[in-house]
Amino acid sequence: MPESPSKTVAEAVGPRPAPLPSSPAGSSNAPKVAAASLIGTTIEYYDFAVYGTASALVLGPAFFPSGNATVSSLAAFLTFAAAFLSRPLGVVLFGTIGDRLGRRNALVASLLLMGVATIGVGLLPTYETAGLLAPVLLVTLRLLQGISMGGEWGGAVLLAAEHAPPGRRALYAAVPNIGPSLGFLLSSAVILPTLNIVGRDGFTEWAWRVPFLLSTVLVVVGLWVRTTVSESPVFKAEARRSTTTEPAPESRFPLGTLIARYPRRLLLGTGAAIGGSAVYYLTIVYSLSYGPKSLGIPQNTMLTAASVGAAAGIAITLPVARLADRLGRRPIMLTGAAGCVVWAVPMYASLSSGNAFVITGAYTVGLMLLALMFSPVAAFLAELFPARLRYTGASAAFILANTLGGGFAPLVATWLNSQWSSPLVLGFYTGGLCLVSLLCLLALPETREDEFAA
Repeated sequence: MPESPSKTVAEAVGPRPAPLPSSPAGSSNAPKVAAASLIGTTIEYYDFAVYGTASALVLGPAFFPSGNATVSSLAAFLTFAAAFLSRPLGVVLFGTIGDRLGRRNALVASLLLMGVATIGVGLLPTYETAGLLAPVLLVTLRLLQGISMGGEWGGAVLLAAEHAPPGRRALYAAVPNIGPSLGFLLSSAVILPTLNIVGRDGFTEWAWRVPFLLSTVLVVVGLWVRTTVSESPVFKAEARRSTTTEPAPESRFPLGTLIARYPRRLLLGTGAAIGGSAVYYLTIVYSLSYGPKSLGIPQNTMLTAASVGAAAGIAITLPVARLADRLGRRPIMLTGAAGCVVWAVPMYASLSSGNAFVITGAYTVGLMLLALMFSPVAAFLAELFPARLRYTGASAAFILANTLGGGFAPLVATWLNSQWSSPLVLGFYTGGLCLVSLLCLLALPETREDEFAA
């Protein structure tokens, strides 16, 4: 419906939902739920990070052999992007499950699907053994990984946030949001020693399978943890209300209702997270390939720089989230977005130095600024939508941002560097997307005081 120019920004982004008759005030086992959400998210992102690192190091020649190294890398990164294309299907599938049947049920299913797909990649024959069947199977499993990721993030942060005590929603929602960086660190902790033990040739020939197959143990642990936690009290309250009233038609297809009623919140929420997605994926995926192949930087230098930066981001995530509970989500996220706009070019320009300390320092600053953007984003996106649409809404905004800003970032960066052989183009590209996030955040309202049970 067309909007009157006289409407305020808060009104323009969509209607505010009416509160439930009673608002669940958090759960006594909130810390356990947050820890369980973190464990599951870490495992999912470990699986995803292992694939991203493997695509930068070995999957190109193993599954897409070519006389041109750039072509092989593009093909490998294309399979990386393929998972982002299937993520929206995961939003529809797991968002519907999560909003209708419960957050926990959706999370158990998403983790199981990710485990099957990741272990499957570790067992695949290469092109040399199976011919065209090998890349077809690789892409199929990669699509399944993407479907799983489409439901993981939203469910994990919601389960934690909806159990959170009053005034600590951003803090508890940020706990599973550590999972992406922690998953990357865990993957590096497996890949780096493996590389050092077997060497680059041994890793390329067979040892690249080890990180994928180790996922078996992690998935079993994760499934056990997730099946022992309680369902969200907010979801249970909404479910009780639904049993006493006639179910609304909108509950049957949450995504359709979301697009019809909250399009501006969805689009602006997506934009608010798009810049951070670009910073994350260009740093921990693309640069691991770009640094060694294009600039001659040792592989261990790039992995170490990204790992140290990720660890620094993890270290400040919870303090930043606690600050967001006190000051509001927008001030913290705006600071991070503005910082990333300014720092993006110097961060990637550091690659030209080839100096391990300079690169590590630049990446550390960049990933700490990313933490300012992403620590509050879990609570912020969830607070934009009512309980009956929250799983779908938060997931859709974050996954669209990841797809547009992160999934295609390695492909865009590869093309940009084929036209302009300078790491500066990475900075301008990333900085531009962070500027989009800054503008979207300015257009969105503060949500810290919003009724979460609505």
